[in-house]
Amino acid sequence: MNFVIYGLCATTALICTLLMIRAYLISGYRLLLWSSWSFAGLTLNNIILMFDKMAYANDLLTQRLIIALIALMPLIYGLIFEDR
Repeated sequence: MNFVIYGLCATTALICTLLMIRAYLISGYRLLLWSSWSFAGLTLNNIILMFDKMAYANDLLTQRLIIALIALMPLIYGLIFEDR
C-alpha cells in the first residue's frame, strides 16, 4: 500500500511538472519555468523515496535531502529574481 501512495506522489509531481512546462511554453512566464524545474527535482526525490522505502536496502535519507535542497533552489531563484 505504501508503494502505491509513494507512486501517486511521484506521478502527481510529474504531472505538475508537465503542466507547468506546457503553461510556460504557451505564456512565456518565467516563474513557471523555475517552478517546473523545481517540481522535476521533487519528482526525482519522490522516485528515490519509493526505492528507499520499498526496494533498496541502504538508507538514502541524505541523498533525498540533498536532492530536495537542489530542487528548491530554482524556485527560490525564480521567486527572488523574476520581476514580472
